[in-house]
Amino acid sequence: MTDEEADALGARLAACPKFRPLPGLRDMQGRTWEQSLLWRWTPSIDRPDLREPATKGIVLALVREAWRDPHASVWYDSEYWQSGNRWSWHAKEHSLCDYDTEAEALVAALEAKS
Repeated sequence: MTDEEADALGARLAACPKFRPLPGLRDMQGRTWEQSLLWRWTPSIDRPDLREPATKGIVLALVREAWRDPHASVWYDSEYWQSGNRWSWHAKEHSLCDYDTEAEALVAALEAKS
């Protein structure tokens, strides 16, 4: 994922009504929530970096909370034949596929509930 793609995806995430920064989240400047005072979160300035594993874990926790589904998940389907985009998400009775990255699937899952 390029810096521009990561920034655009972070902007989408920050715009979700169900998103909130939590400890461990990293922004595009590499700062953690604790270091950058993201409690004053400004979506146009501070963007989560979805290339960071901890940030993706936080977003998964927010997806589970938003959908009220402790089993909500994203997965890679190597058998998906329609395109090269093989990431999917599932929460409750909803499921969507065809995302380029795990991070994009997570953001889409949170957007779908917002």
